[in-house]
Amino acid sequence: KMTQQMRDLQLAQARKPPGPSSPNAAKRLYRNLSGKFRVNYTSFDEGSLAGRGEKEKLRKSYLFQSNAALFEAVELQDLDRVQELLKQYSPEELDLNTPNSEGLLPLDIAIMTNNAPIARALLQAGAKESPHFVSLESRSLHLSTLVREAEQRVNELTAQVVNEAPNADCSEKEKQLKAWEWRYRLYKRMKAGFEHARVPDTPTNVHLSVASSSSVQVTFWEPLSVNSAVVTKYKVEWSCSPTFSPLLGEAVIDKLKNLHFTIRGLVSGTAYYVQVSAYNMKGWGPPQASVPPFAIPSNWREYDGRAPRRRGQAEALDHLLSQVKTVHQHCVCHEPCKNQPQSRKHSVSKSLKHLFHPGSKFLKTLKRGLYLTAIFYKDDNILVTHEDQIPVVEIDDTYSCLLMQDFLWFTKVSCMWDEILWLRQCVTVSQSSCSCILQTRFKMLLAISQMQGLLGIQDLGQVFFEPVKDKQGNILIVTLKEVKTNQTFESVRWVPICKLQTSRKSVSSPEEPTALDTLLISIQEKLTYHQRSSHALSSGLYLGYLKLCSAVDQIRVLVPERLPNILCHVKIRSNPNISREEWEWLQKMARVEEPVPAEPEAETSQNHLFQELQVAIKELMTLVNIPLQEAKDFRLYSQEVLDFGGQVSFLLLLPPSDDVCTAPGQNNPYTPRSGFLMLPLQIFELGEEG
Repeated sequence: KMTQQMRDLQLAQARKPPGPSSPNAAKRLYRNLSGKFRVNYTSFDEGSLAGRGEKEKLRKSYLFQSNAALFEAVELQDLDRVQELLKQYSPEELDLNTPNSEGLLPLDIAIMTNNAPIARALLQAGAKESPHFVSLESRSLHLSTLVREAEQRVNELTAQVVNEAPNADCSEKEKQLKAWEWRYRLYKRMKAGFEHARVPDTPTNVHLSVASSSSVQVTFWEPLSVNSAVVTKYKVEWSCSPTFSPLLGEAVIDKLKNLHFTIRGLVSGTAYYVQVSAYNMKGWGPPQASVPPFAIPSNWREYDGRAPRRRGQAEALDHLLSQVKTVHQHCVCHEPCKNQPQSRKHSVSKSLKHLFHPGSKFLKTLKRGLYLTAIFYKDDNILVTHEDQIPVVEIDDTYSCLLMQDFLWFTKVSCMWDEILWLRQCVTVSQSSCSCILQTRFKMLLAISQMQGLLGIQDLGQVFFEPVKDKQGNILIVTLKEVKTNQTFESVRWVPICKLQTSRKSVSSPEEPTALDTLLISIQEKLTYHQRSSHALSSGLYLGYLKLCSAVDQIRVLVPERLPNILCHVKIRSNPNISREEWEWLQKMARVEEPVPAEPEAETSQNHLFQELQVAIKELMTLVNIPLQEAKDFRLYSQEVLDFGGQVSFLLLLPPSDDVCTAPGQNNPYTPRSGFLMLPLQIFELGEEG
């Protein structure tokens, strides 16, 4: 039976189009020997070959040699070389799962020589075991056959070398003899590794959690035992019965980069039991039940039937805005505007090359007033005018109104860059009132339109969270936008930021820099803020800390510099879902008067969440520099879980009611370490929405 299998395998290899013709048995074995006896692989210059056919033949030959090199590296247990080949070539180019002439795959050799590091590297690259080993008996018979044939070949070559006189042929025979002796030892080692191996132990840390109202997730680690063979796959089984009879389903996991599996399509409110078992070349090991032993698919909203807070809000706002625009289109005051051609939306690549002709209205210096500047950057370069100036336009040279209110209004306008013309038309109607606020905001819209027209681009980017001011009475509102195209532009140029900073001739003293000088000095910090504010959290459940600080004209919120669009936080776990049972326990904990509620029962999802929260709270208090004993009066926000897109959710940790928001003049005894910002609340809300 085994002989027939080997013949079928060799016939299949001979029929394989991409491969070269199979050499005879001796040459095949010799090809797979140690580096001393193998072919030296030469890098070819394809440009010197004529014709596509020759290049294709060369490519196949090169890939074939790469496959042989991988076998060699595995046989010699050269982990660095294996990793290098796996990085350099794709699994298809390496023929990673095509058996060699001995019916073996690289993974077979790695696991039967019990080389766990190489086996793991191959498994992560998608390597499989040989499909010809359908049973333990077939694998044992195959290895015995390889050992016997190698031993027979060694005996034959030994006799030939002993009986022949020294000559060139004899020298070649001696090389073959050494090669076959090495091969014989390898096969014996593989056979011994197989015989001494045993089935794997149970997987460790098998944890079951509720992923949604219709799914549960199981995570696990590999077995602890180092005496058994390398695990090559896992099996997850689930049932509604603790005896797993009947079995509702099973899944085999052979991609071992991440050891977790989500069971979907389950019935909400039904208990599901899960167990996991491991497999190696000796078969399946015993299953390990999960902790907790079962999970019930659910979501915290099912506790009181609450609907998602934002459901339909975006659509409702879009509809409301559409209605407002429709009403204004029929206004008599807007009739002249109907005939105006619609402002064209230029792409960055078309518009930026026509920047800043000599007749443009960009300013070189600032007088006392309010200004708008737009910073476009790419890598470490910034786009400037033909006069090497950051583009600046004037908003109001007689500005004297309350800045923060107007600035926050401007940040909201930045969400509607495409609607500036329409907004101008709306504000124009009310100008006759001579309101300082309306006049200023109309001038802001004019400045935005001017900047868009001069740049030829609608989207001016994100507003920096605070204006730049100087003692001369100048105020700069800064917008930032990253340009990700690799276009070259005529009549303008990208200037390295460092060069712009060093080449600018300052007209102010170091003690009292102008707003433009301050902007240039701090421009790298602003670019860093802009980049970080667009980063997203990885999927998971987080514990956030809410701390506010009020002033006369605004409220600020504490955020980390590395992620200023999110509250101070630590990750609780990778699963973002809070189950109904977990939320019910949190509600009970919020109602008790004792500072530390009783610990829930062991081996339940509530107990696991309790332990995760304990760790997270300690980590969060250390992060924001609050002694743990002072956190005894802190509380979890129990009204809802904050959901962000279904993949990220937050539980909020709140100080006592009187300390959530620090009033003006009130001393905050716990100052966070460096690496935090106090961001205006409205700016934070815009960043969080984005």
